[in-house]
Amino acid sequence: MKKTSLLFAVVMMFNYSAIAQQLPASVKMHQFIEKLMQQMTLEEKIGQLNLLTPGGGIPTGAVVSTDVETKIKNGQVGGLFGVIGADKVLQAQRLAVEKSRLHIPLIFGSDVIHGHKTTFPIPLGLACSWDTTLIKQTARAAAIEATADGLSWAFSPMVDICRDPRWGRIAEGAGEDAFLGSAIAGAMVRGYQNNNLQQDNTVMACVKHFALYGAAEGGRDYNTVDMSRIRMYNEYLPPYKAAIDAGAGSVMSSFNVIDDIPATSNRWLLTDLLRKQWQFNGFVVSDYTSVNEMEAHGLGDLQQVSALALKAGLDMDMVGEGFLTTLKKSLQEGKVTLNDINTACRRVLEAKYKLGLFNNPYRNVSANRASVILSPEHIALSRKAAAKACVLLKNNNSVLPLQHTGTIALVGPLADSRRNMLGTWSVSGDWHHAVTLKEGMENVAGQQVKIVYAKGANISDDTLFNKKVNVFGPEIEMGPTSSDAMIQEAVAAAMQADVVVAALGEAADMSGESSSRADIGLPESQQKLLHALVQTGKPVVIVLFNGRPMTLVKESQMATAIVDVWFGGTEAGNGIADVLFGHENPSGKLTASFPYSVGQIPVYYNHLNTGRPYVLGGPTKFKSDYLDIPNAPLFPFGFGLSYTRFHYSPVTLSDINLKNGRTIHASVNVTNTGNYDGEEVVQLYLRDEVASISRPVKMLKGFQKIFLKKGETKTVDFPITIDVLKFYNSQLKYVTEPGKYEVMIGTNSNEVQTASFTLFNN
Repeated sequence: MKKTSLLFAVVMMFNYSAIAQQLPASVKMHQFIEKLMQQMTLEEKIGQLNLLTPGGGIPTGAVVSTDVETKIKNGQVGGLFGVIGADKVLQAQRLAVEKSRLHIPLIFGSDVIHGHKTTFPIPLGLACSWDTTLIKQTARAAAIEATADGLSWAFSPMVDICRDPRWGRIAEGAGEDAFLGSAIAGAMVRGYQNNNLQQDNTVMACVKHFALYGAAEGGRDYNTVDMSRIRMYNEYLPPYKAAIDAGAGSVMSSFNVIDDIPATSNRWLLTDLLRKQWQFNGFVVSDYTSVNEMEAHGLGDLQQVSALALKAGLDMDMVGEGFLTTLKKSLQEGKVTLNDINTACRRVLEAKYKLGLFNNPYRNVSANRASVILSPEHIALSRKAAAKACVLLKNNNSVLPLQHTGTIALVGPLADSRRNMLGTWSVSGDWHHAVTLKEGMENVAGQQVKIVYAKGANISDDTLFNKKVNVFGPEIEMGPTSSDAMIQEAVAAAMQADVVVAALGEAADMSGESSSRADIGLPESQQKLLHALVQTGKPVVIVLFNGRPMTLVKESQMATAIVDVWFGGTEAGNGIADVLFGHENPSGKLTASFPYSVGQIPVYYNHLNTGRPYVLGGPTKFKSDYLDIPNAPLFPFGFGLSYTRFHYSPVTLSDINLKNGRTIHASVNVTNTGNYDGEEVVQLYLRDEVASISRPVKMLKGFQKIFLKKGETKTVDFPITIDVLKFYNSQLKYVTEPGKYEVMIGTNSNEVQTASFTLFNN
């Protein structure tokens, strides 16, 4: 390895360690890259802009790259993704470093979405922990494992705000709120990059999908986005900005249009906003063939759209090879300039420099690091995260936690479904390592508990639907007997039991990319099973596996208890069982509202008021309401129960007047009045009552997760400064305006204690 690295340095005629050692790092990088680029041909510069996948992994589009080895040797590839394993990365990197003319190393990326080999809960579930320290730890563990597998670039975090649960990729984000989403985005970037990209166990983060991808019309993936600038700035862009501020080294453009221009060729987005306003100095990569897909958007042929993308500020073309095959011709025809190509090439090379790949192109291919993959520490973290992601939605008669004695009927198509435990986009995770709910309950229950298992139903009986879901493998498996026979078996198990645990919900890839659903309820097969179980008269606990908020009105009425466990990852079964049996007190809170009906969508907590707002209990005619359903969601943002109870005192303000440079402290006393120790997420919301534009009815502006022993009281304090009150006005200026503000502190967005203060101009 050392000889090869030395050869690399000599052949390039650089002495990396001797380049102006006393100069600032940015100056040294600039000098190094400039000297390298002086030796590069036009074709080699364009080659750096080419990101390919040789296949073998899970493609995220219909195209897989061809003749990759020859292109690497010819200097026509800047990076690869979908290459998993240190041995495979080493093989490909040697082609670039030892066989290409200038020996420029490749950058290796992958969809490291919620863990690597050790898989954690899907991002939407992990967000429900409201624990940014835990979230950072999972990203750190993912980076450690990914680098041990040869990777240096993670296509994560996905920070798209989404208010439409029909959109399958809501599973990959943090939910509907920009404040919480921003906190999580920053935590994940810091976990991946660890403030030092040259460490051999850090990866460069890639913030995606820039921008507004989560607002696709109708919740249909890849669909049109149409949004005002003021909504962008106040409600959708903050998490991207937070990730950039945390130091993210790269950004991925989104598939959708913005102002009717595809994001991949949107100069306002990629240059004016990202680079000029936000001062981003990393590189931008397209999503999978999104350059080519601009042809379908109607912007021209491949040469035309490739030129548009480059001039807009796109630096790297994923898979489509539009840059590779057309930019030379576009340069000759004056459609792009050499400076356009040089700028993009420089940004890609700078990323490799920042990662230390020029110093050691084999930094992540050491065989002695394999022990960190699926390490005991990471497995324990996966179990903890699976438990912290659980949200208790209902618990009548305190049926939970389960007792460590008696008989439990465990039924449902997801009770013993190993393949579905990891959730969507667990690209490198091996589902064979996953712990099922059945195994977890058997591990935790103890010898005095008898568990009687029956499948009860298929996830879905719709064979055409199942075929679409099973693209990556058989997540929905039929049988082993007829639907009626399976229900009868489940009812027989329930009749023997003291309590029924019904594992219901979605298969892993019923959510995720290209997995939009118009009907987000339980499939009919599972509804029939649940109805039969309830008819037995036994208490029924639904353990809900899902990648999105679902419509659960009937289920919430029929079930005795509901625990939303999302998809918990490698240790899903153990973590969920810890919650069911009370070893962990559930503390998760929803980060996306559960609609009462699909007809409500989009439904979200921080909406604007109308001129005719409906007030619960008041007159309904000529008010903004529905004739047939409530305005409110079934379960609101921030909602989540505990096995214990928490009492909130009235809000106390340190002052009722706020001036610039001053701080008001809003505080409450929170008391654990129940019978269990537990954690509570205390949430701060504000409302700007009078402003130059219509403002949301409430906005999350702070949260603290606290632990209280039973009977214990803690004072929770939130400092409020003028910066907390800023927003973008109609001129897109970031301002505060004097006036009255309402302070709301509580256990969720609906149940709050209130107080008011006034902001004065100095």
